[in-house]
Amino acid sequence: MRLDKFLKVSRVIKRRTLAKEISDEGRVKVNDRVAKAGTDLSVGDIVEIEFGRKIVTLEVVQLEAHAKKEDADRMYRIIKEQKIEKDSSFL
Repeated sequence: MRLDKFLKVSRVIKRRTLAKEISDEGRVKVNDRVAKAGTDLSVGDIVEIEFGRKIVTLEVVQLEAHAKKEDADRMYRIIKEQKIEKDSSFL
């Protein structure tokens, strides 16, 4: 399954176009490699997403073409969430 579709179907990111933009900006890594929107995912892959000041790392648990809202979070397991501290020394 394509990375952008997985992010949308799993509801990690609400819109596929936004998932594509974030991926193409280099803010998503799959197995420690920068990934584009068309990167194929497999069960067991580790996805790291940079959301502004937060980095979320998750593991792909299952791949489904469609998922109900209640079942979407079963497609992944969050491994860790970390906040990014911005360097304020230039102020």
